Amino acid sequence: MSRDLDEGLLDRLQHQVAVFARRAEQTRLGGTGQLRNSMDRAAYLLLNRLDREGPMGVKALAASMGIDSSTVTRQVAPLVESGLVDRASHPEDGRAVVLELSPQGQRRLGEVRDSRRELMAQLTDDWDPEERDAFCVLLTRFNAALHARQAGAAGEAEEVPPAS
Repeated sequence: MSRDLDEGLLDRLQHQVAVFARRAEQTRLGGTGQLRNSMDRAAYLLLNRLDREGPMGVKALAASMGIDSSTVTRQVAPLVESGLVDRASHPEDGRAVVLELSPQGQRRLGEVRDSRRELMAQLTDDWDPEERDAFCVLLTRFNAALHARQAGAAGEAEEVPPAS
């Protein structure tokens, strides 16, 4: 790939990404109405992953999200305490524990998704369907590139031999 890229365009892009990150963090893009900012990003992503992929253990959940197990354990604890996630015995190995969305977690996630969907509709109300689709495709591609870069950096860090 050519590195002869327009520096002005790259400056504008990095600036808009920085502004987006700040505004997304300020508003948490949490939705509308009473549910605005009602669920933090980590909880939403964990609940969403369990909903889409089904029950799984902490290690599998951590691997699927690209974070470490201790982070998942710390983030899941309040979700279990609040009744949004249940711990259950693994169906094939009764000693192992799997995490799964509780019925309350499914309802809550549905409410938050609806609220966030409404926010996205409001923010892109004057966009054509093709513009929404193009934005989603490009944002997905951008996120995938960030993930690949992060995964590559993590792999490089693991390959460094320990100091003697």
